[in-house]
Amino acid sequence: MNKIKILMASFMLLFSVQAISQPKNATASWYGGSFHGKKTASGEVFNMNAMTTAHNSLPFGTVVKVSYKGKSVNVRVNDTGGFAKYGRQFDLSRGAARAIGCLGVCKIQYEIVSMGGRKRKNTPQTQ
Repeated sequence: MNKIKILMASFMLLFSVQAISQPKNATASWYGGSFHGKKTASGEVFNMNAMTTAHNSLPFGTVVKVSYKGKSVNVRVNDTGGFAKYGRQFDLSRGAARAIGCLGVCKIQYEIVSMGGRKRKNTPQTQ
C-alpha cells in the first residue's frame, strides 16, 4: 500500500511541475519613475531597475520567466497593482521591461520558475 501512495505522490509532483512550466500568454506593462523608492505591497522598497514584477494573484517571491520577441528575463513577484482593470496580468519593473524590449503594453509569454511562499491578504484573483 505504501508503494502505491509513493507512486501516486510522485505522479502528482511530476504532473504539477509540468503544469507550472507550461508557457502561457499574458499582457504586460511596466512601471518605474514615480514608484521608485516607495514601498511595494510586499513591504519591500521598489527599485525600478531591479528584475521584479507586480501580479495580483501569484504569491510574493514567485519567480516568473517572462519572454518577449525572443528575449527572456526572470522576475520576482513583489507587488500588486491596479493594472488588471486595463486587462494586464503583469506590471514589470522598468529594468525588466527594458531587458526584454517591452517598452509599452506587450503580449508576453510567461512560465512560473518557482512558487513563492508569501501569501497575501485580500488579494483580487485576476491571473
